[in-house]
Amino acid sequence: MKVYTKTGDKGTTALFGGTRVPKHHIRIESYGTIDELNSYIGLIRDQEINPLYKNTLMEIQDRLFTVGAILATDPEKATLKNGKDRLNIPKISTEDIERLEKEIDQMEDSLPPMTHFVLPGGHQTVSFCHIARTVCRRAERLASHLNDLEPFQPETLMYINRLSDYLFVLARKLSHDLQAEEIKWIPKKES
Repeated sequence: MKVYTKTGDKGTTALFGGTRVPKHHIRIESYGTIDELNSYIGLIRDQEINPLYKNTLMEIQDRLFTVGAILATDPEKATLKNGKDRLNIPKISTEDIERLEKEIDQMEDSLPPMTHFVLPGGHQTVSFCHIARTVCRRAERLASHLNDLEPFQPETLMYINRLSDYLFVLARKLSHDLQAEEIKWIPKKES
């Protein structure tokens, strides 16, 4: 199979189910941003970090392929008239969301409480986490817009939301582990 098909040369692409849409369609923007997020998570995973985090990040990358598949599926072609899943697209489970919550709780247990907003930075690996977090928030905004237009499995949006929380706490935990300075944002008072 060749990488290039030439079918998108006129600015359209196919969704799961075969429907062709413009490459700037909100559905393409949504799953494209999930793909971008997955790449940044791979960058975090490539850093010198605790193997536990690496394993969790690999699991997250797997789930992001599921999220991408859900977002890339034409809802009209995904189900048969009797409501059954025609394309056999995997789903995000409540267990996937609970796993992120458990990881967040475990990391937070070893961190000092947050008293201020934190400026991104302090260490390159921490900065990669903050970039991934902001890409995740963009993915969430796009997916939320898509969901308003063409609803999809609710757990998918919940997972993306929880993932941005996970990435924020991971950035704080890595700051702690790497002994990087966590700079609090303290608004300047007008004189």
